[in-house]
Amino acid sequence: MERNMDQHLADVWFKVTDLQVVSASAATITTNDGTDYLDLTSGIGVVNTGHCHPKVVEAVREQAGRFLHAQVNCYQHDQLEPLATRLAEVTPDGIERFFYANSGAEATEAAVKLAKQATGKPNIIVFQGSFHGRSHLTMAMTTSKAVYRAGYAPLPSGVLVAPFPYTFLTGEDEATAVARCLAAFDLLLTTQTSPAEVAAVVIEPVLGEGGYVPAPRAFLEGLLERCRANGILFVADEVQSGFGRTGELFAIDHAELQPDVLVMAKGIASGFPMSAIGASAELMSRWPVGSHGGTYGGNPMGCAAALATIDVLTGPGFLDHARERGDQFLAGLQERRGRHRAIGENRGLGLMLATEVVDDHGRPDPARTAAILQHLLHEERVVAMSCGPFGSTLRWIPPLVVTRDEVDRALSALDRALEATAG
Repeated sequence: MERNMDQHLADVWFKVTDLQVVSASAATITTNDGTDYLDLTSGIGVVNTGHCHPKVVEAVREQAGRFLHAQVNCYQHDQLEPLATRLAEVTPDGIERFFYANSGAEATEAAVKLAKQATGKPNIIVFQGSFHGRSHLTMAMTTSKAVYRAGYAPLPSGVLVAPFPYTFLTGEDEATAVARCLAAFDLLLTTQTSPAEVAAVVIEPVLGEGGYVPAPRAFLEGLLERCRANGILFVADEVQSGFGRTGELFAIDHAELQPDVLVMAKGIASGFPMSAIGASAELMSRWPVGSHGGTYGGNPMGCAAALATIDVLTGPGFLDHARERGDQFLAGLQERRGRHRAIGENRGLGLMLATEVVDDHGRPDPARTAAILQHLLHEERVVAMSCGPFGSTLRWIPPLVVTRDEVDRALSALDRALEATAG
């Protein structure tokens, strides 16, 4: 009798596919029946350097031969400070000291704990459509879909939600949306919480699960100005948008802004469970010794993978290639918008791109989106995902090493998927 491979696994995971992967390289995954698939998910924005990049594999192999774990409360090891030094070199100005954790949610919680300790204030402000994690606090901070929060109430208090300028949904021009959202933010500080009670504003420079919506520069600048005026810390959640995903090392770099705290994960270590937050030395000095920690933060394997990852990302021509492929992909999507009424909008930065799928009345069409994804998977051997509040947004996040031919393949596959699913 054939054994059910999932008989001892919890059913709680939502599955994009049932593919059994046995190997992967660059933007290709190979299943147990020998079939190759083009990966446009990057493990949800994790393997930015591509699957099994040889420099990352070699760094992990070498570290594994020395020691696998050296818990930071008990020991120091020779990967901790070198990684912090490299992070200080590549992160925005003013980010100079780092705390390591395991996941994006852990890092986000660490950022909130730092903000509360440093300011002595109880509240934080997040934005409509945000996704910050699956832990109890980060669920309270997440408003991209109700399913992430359903059944877990009551959630932690002290989290207030401000509007985000998602112009496709509101039908506004960008300037109008920015002005409205900043005015609503000001009203929130007048009617729901005093600035004297707000420790931090936490924002994704590009909404992730909420729809791959870049925050307009004017919106980020307006928020930062308000934070500076009111003694509120500005926290950039770059869990999904960081490490080259948007064509710059960090999405906040497009706006040339300096956050007080930077949250990093996913692409930091090419697949190892690793995350970090960065802040100034002065801000980190306000975090009492022993008030936060973790068993696996700063794990030597993760540090080795992260160091190799950063070397690859900052190598000659790497980000240039990512920007070129992003421009190629977005141009191809825009060309197809002129041929397919189902494409309501394309947007994004670098290789963090989105396509809004709509019905004949211009409304979000999650059923068509699901059908497109199934066609891509089963007929084209292309793995992609959706996002957005209605599940009607196609997100395109291939590894940054994706080739010109692979981008063309993805675009041609989308053409056929749109044609095959037309009513």
